[in-house]
Amino acid sequence: MTYTVEKIGGTSMSRVDALRDTLFIGDRSEDDLYGRIFVVSAFGGITNLLLEHKKTGKPGVYAQYANADNDHGWHEALDHAAEAMAKAHEKVLEHPADIERADEFLRERIEGARNCLIDLQRLCSYGHFRLAEHLLQIRELLSGLGEAHSALTTTLLLQRAGVNARLVDLSGWRDDGDITLEDRLTSAMKGVDPATEMPIVTGYAQCAEGLMREFDRGYSEVTFSRLAALIGAREAIIHKEFHLSSADPNLVGQEAVRKLGRTNYDVADQLSNMGMEAIHPKAAKTLRQNDVPLRVTNAFEPHDPGTLIDDQPTDTPAVEIVTGLDIIALEVFEQDMVGVKGYDAAILDVLTRHNVRIVSKVSNANTITHYVDSSLKTMRRVEKDLAGLYPAALITSRRLSVASAIGRDLNGLSVLTRGLQAIADAGFEALGATQGPRNVDVQFILERDNLKPAIKALHAAFIEASHEALPKAA
Repeated sequence: MTYTVEKIGGTSMSRVDALRDTLFIGDRSEDDLYGRIFVVSAFGGITNLLLEHKKTGKPGVYAQYANADNDHGWHEALDHAAEAMAKAHEKVLEHPADIERADEFLRERIEGARNCLIDLQRLCSYGHFRLAEHLLQIRELLSGLGEAHSALTTTLLLQRAGVNARLVDLSGWRDDGDITLEDRLTSAMKGVDPATEMPIVTGYAQCAEGLMREFDRGYSEVTFSRLAALIGAREAIIHKEFHLSSADPNLVGQEAVRKLGRTNYDVADQLSNMGMEAIHPKAAKTLRQNDVPLRVTNAFEPHDPGTLIDDQPTDTPAVEIVTGLDIIALEVFEQDMVGVKGYDAAILDVLTRHNVRIVSKVSNANTITHYVDSSLKTMRRVEKDLAGLYPAALITSRRLSVASAIGRDLNGLSVLTRGLQAIADAGFEALGATQGPRNVDVQFILERDNLKPAIKALHAAFIEASHEALPKAA
């Protein structure tokens, strides 16, 4: 028997009681309940409290601890996170015994983490030890709290409903930490029989490689993909709170969007580049190399097949999705650049050092422009470093946006020409446009205020007007 490995994100996890009645159980019974392994994220918002807010940067426990002038900030942040976690499981658990069990589990993990942080702080008061050397481990310890809590809560909820659910805790709590991710997964799944029980697996896995070193908060999808590859899953499934559609329905209208239905990993990579991740690109690579197809579904519509992502080409060239991203254009103009090598490498070194993500770039004889996903504050530091390297250069950062038309195959569609015309017909101007020879995406550079109307115009031109449009999203 081959199994599916299925991941549930944090926003959907906050409604896990509703998922019990649809996704986990629904109209299934007895043997039909099993053959599925679920990898769960922390409840919505919890990782923000344990680390820092993903969008605003507001400090959580980790950020407070790493930058602490005193003990008060991180202790209060940990108390606040614990309160939010308790409210999360009280919201979905109904039986008093289950709530009591979750309370006890949470208390043990929170106080264990607190004591660990206190001891480390005391140790690092001696000159031979540096807190900075342990920050990554602290970040992983705190992240694991969220996933272990949500996995335990889900297991209790399902067991109370008569499901033979089993907690598979990969967080390494009080375990030997010097093992690889593959060994952690293999050891944890040993003796687990997905044919007769439903494994509920933590999205965070403690391992010698340190998942957060490379993937930071994308670790749960890496765990999910590696587990799917390890067991040779029939499919890897990501359950989101929406369908993967041709555009944001809040932007172009619910009636205008089309559910993708099917696409490939090339498109998934382009979506990741535009900040609209169907799956972390490294996780997609793992699935792709192990011939495991990926399916993205709406968690609350379990009978809808969602969107299948594999390596199959399309029979008909088409724009499948239109999306966009706010960016900053970093422009380096240097008259002496003409015919000289090395400028681009030096700029890339500076961007890498400041952890700036590059979305796209263009260059000519004396100008190199990188379109990056970053803040102006970070870019000011980048500009300062570049000015030190090239004092004669004119270096500027400008807030812009990029709209992208993406598809498995755009050959013969004149997307660049038609896209520029659609934007112009809507009353706007593209400041730049790029199309690579692989023909899977075309990017249009715009003023920020023009992004949303440009996406609407591109969607209308390429998807709504197409006679080959995919079925409408449910």
